[in-house]
Parts: sequence; C-alpha cells; structure tokens
Amino acid sequence: MSRTSLPAGPRLPKSVQSVAFWTRPLAFLERCRARYGARFTLRLLVAPPFVILSDPDEIKQVFTAPADVLHPGQGARVLAPVVGQNSVILLDEDAHMEQRKLMLPAFHGERVARLGDLVASVTEREVAGWPDDAATQLHPLLQRLTLEVVLRAVFGLDPGPRLDGLRERLSAMLAFGDRFVSVIPPEPGGRAEKLLERVGPFAAFARIQSEADALLFELIDERRAAGAERDDMLAMLLEARHGDGSPMSDQELRDELMTLLVAGHETTASALAWAFERISRHPAVLGELEAELRAGEDDAYLTATIYETLRRRPVLPNVAPRMVMHPFEVGGRLYPAGVGLVPSAYLVHHDPTIYADPYAFRPERFVGQQPGTYTWIPFGGGRRRCLGSSFAMLEIKQVLTAVLNARKLHTVADGFERPQRRNITIKPGRGGLAWLPRRPAGQSPTR
Repeated sequence: MSRTSLPAGPRLPKSVQSVAFWTRPLAFLERCRARYGARFTLRLLVAPPFVILSDPDEIKQVFTAPADVLHPGQGARVLAPVVGQNSVILLDEDAHMEQRKLMLPAFHGERVARLGDLVASVTEREVAGWPDDAATQLHPLLQRLTLEVVLRAVFGLDPGPRLDGLRERLSAMLAFGDRFVSVIPPEPGGRAEKLLERVGPFAAFARIQSEADALLFELIDERRAAGAERDDMLAMLLEARHGDGSPMSDQELRDELMTLLVAGHETTASALAWAFERISRHPAVLGELEAELRAGEDDAYLTATIYETLRRRPVLPNVAPRMVMHPFEVGGRLYPAGVGLVPSAYLVHHDPTIYADPYAFRPERFVGQQPGTYTWIPFGGGRRRCLGSSFAMLEIKQVLTAVLNARKLHTVADGFERPQRRNITIKPGRGGLAWLPRRPAGQSPTR
C-alpha cells in the first residue's frame, strides 16, 4: 500500500534550512541523508516542499514519468529572471517538446564537431594570456574562456564592440548568481517584481539585463535581415520552424540564447575549474593524462577523468525539481500535487553501494566503462537530459588538452576547496587555485 505522507526531513525553520542549503550545499545534503536516509524532505523559502531522492530506482521512475504528471519546467522557475519565460528549461509537456525539437538541429553531432576548431582557437588564445608566475584562480579565467566560446559559437559574434559589450553585461548578470537573493526571485509579473526592479539588488540586475537584451535584439534583427548562411547556433535557431511553419519570435530567440549561455558557460567553467582542482591534487592522474597525450592514440583516460570529475563534483548537485501535478507514486510512496521531486546527483554519485570508496578520485572507474543512466546524472536524464551535453564534453576535452599541452599543472594548497554555491551551481570556494608555469619549447606532453 502506498504511503501518502512526505518523507522525514529537518524540522528547522525554512529560513535556517535555506541558509544551510546555500552556505553548505553538499555537507547539508550529506547530513540529511545520514540522518533520514535515501529520501528526505527540505522546506526552503519561497518554495514548495522538496523531496530529495538518491535511490537509482526512484530516480528512474522520476525521469521516465509521463510529461503531464511531473513538470520540471515549473520546478526551474528560479532561472526565469535570466533565461526568460520562453526558455526550453521552463516549459513543460507539448510546449517543451516543440521547443526542444526546434533546438535539436543545433546540437547535431556533425554541427557540434564543426565547432571544434573554433573552440580550439579561442582556447589557445585565452590560455596563452594566462599568468604563469604565481598561483592563479582558474575559475574566473575559465569563465572568460567559456563565455568567449558561447559568444562566438552560439551567438555567432565576431571580435568587436558588440561582443565586448555583451561580454561585459552578461558577465555582470551572471555574477548576480553569487548572491543568496538570486535563488529567491519574485514571482514574474507580480507587484513584488515591479517594486524590486526599481529598488534593491534586483534593480541593478534589471538595468544590466535591459542593456544586454537591447544588444541581443539588435543582433537578431541584423541576422534576420542578412540571411547569410553560417554555422553558429543562432543561425540554426533562425532557420527553425514551429509546427505551423512560423519562425521563432525575437523573444523566443533571446530566451533560448540566454538558456544556451547559462547552460554552456556557467556549468562548463565550473566543471573545468573542478577538473583542474582535482587533477592537480592527484599526481598519478596527471601523469596518466600526460602519458596519453604523448601517445596521441586515443582519449580514453581523458574521457574517464571528465566522467569522474562530474561524478565527484557535479556542478548541478541536484537535478531541476519535478513538480508533481497529479498524485504520483515513487518507491511505494504516493506524492501529492504541489510537491517537488528532486533527484540528487551528488548523493547518488557518493553512494558506497554504487561506487566503491566514493570520495576517492579514481578515473579508472570509467576506463572502458560507460556511466550508468541512473547512477551518473550530471546532465540530468530522461526527456529533459541536457541538450548541450555533447558540446560540453567536447569543450571540456579541448580545454583540458590545450592547457596540459601548454602548461605544467601544480596545486598550491593542501586539502580541498570547499564547494561554494553560485545560484544553482557549485564552484570551488577558492576559485580553483593552481600554478600553471609554461612548458619550455619542445617539452609538451605531445612531443
């Protein structure tokens, strides 16, 4: 018989749970699992009850649930101020599937592969300018690099004033995610939103967003008028047609461009920062990577290292909440409408019954072994799995390869860097500190 009560969870006030969820995002989850088990209920500010799930069988049930029963789009409303209401992330059911089909051609394998040269050239130029004489915070450098890739590969911008203007404004918008208030935005269209757009921290965000939008709409107008054939993702979206033959509106294009920015810039930069942080503290892993680069035969160990990085430090520790629209049974428990079901990537990735010694960094786990569909979920799963996962893997591979070819990698601190929240993502608390002296000419791992 199904139980209808929610799983046990912390009895602390919502404000205290919210602060813990923000300041100690992984440790808080660990403590809750240790006390309450594989599923527990969190109650956060301005949010419905969230049931955190970490059992693979229950995660499978959530990922394969009918689209009208669970609404991930409704559960991702925290991103609305940045990505906009038309974002594929925020849509559900038929609206989501239609928008997803419009975007799929931009992520076709051949199109993604053709962007490889652009990623390589941007990476080479950016890495050449990195400091080499002292410890450096890699996360800000990687943010700049991945933003440049998005502006070139997704937005189709060439170097110039518009690229510089968008870079400045988009960076400022995304930096807002460092603030706690970014995860409790006001209801779109409500009186609180209108008030906060005039005063307080949201006012500066709204002003910068307006300036960025003006540049984006100007770019969209020019590209529509030009009609030139290009390989960037904006060109693919301009060619896309709805079922009735109509093109995407300017607002739809703007919202999907911002979605690709958030999904392809913030997450990739943090994933790379964690990769360098982990590799620098494991000389055997670094040595194996350098040996593979020298051999130049395949990238099996590099791929395994990325898989292990995303297991050990998933940038999105929780998959977007799935809002229950109709009573739904998971793991023998019946959840009522209005509850958010939240598969936890971090907790399932650190389950000792799934991964032996889960807190060790061992890329060997994935050499010759594909990650499990419901036990390795840094890109989500089911029909909502990240559209850009293949592009993210390509970019991470190319950046790691370029840096290890051009620089030596040394850690500069003991222990590990405490995870720090940036809106819904997790970054290294000290910015991914490392020392990257240049390799002498002729001493690259590939030579």
